[in-house]
Amino acid sequence: MAAPKQQAGAPPLLAGGNPQIAKGAGDAPVQAYIAAMPGWKHDVGRRLDALIVRTVPSVGKAVKWNSPLYGVEGQGWFLGIHCFTNTVKVAFFRGMSLHPVPPGASKSGDTRYLDIREHDQLDEVQLAAWVEQASRLPGERM
Repeated sequence: MAAPKQQAGAPPLLAGGNPQIAKGAGDAPVQAYIAAMPGWKHDVGRRLDALIVRTVPSVGKAVKWNSPLYGVEGQGWFLGIHCFTNTVKVAFFRGMSLHPVPPGASKSGDTRYLDIREHDQLDEVQLAAWVEQASRLPGERM
């Protein structure tokens, strides 16, 4: 399989096409990450970010460990995004408390994942419901 194509001047892509973005708080580093997501993953990143902001207008954002994180002030981080070779993985840090529980299992007892592949149809109603539920739970302190 060919390596993900990268635009000139774009941040380097790590394993699986994950953008290497400097750690930072706020919308700017998250938007830099989304802009650097390769190919079809870029559109998925834009859609996820827009859905999260629509669902939780006061959401806080940061990039840590080359992954955008979303959280609520005083509660911690409730969701993270990461690019892999064939998926964009959405991590719900308290996913076992969501209804229904997101489908992807984790080595961490409470985390659940949603893997989005290139030709998947996003169920935005379900995704928004998970985001809304997750935003009301105690988050991760990272």
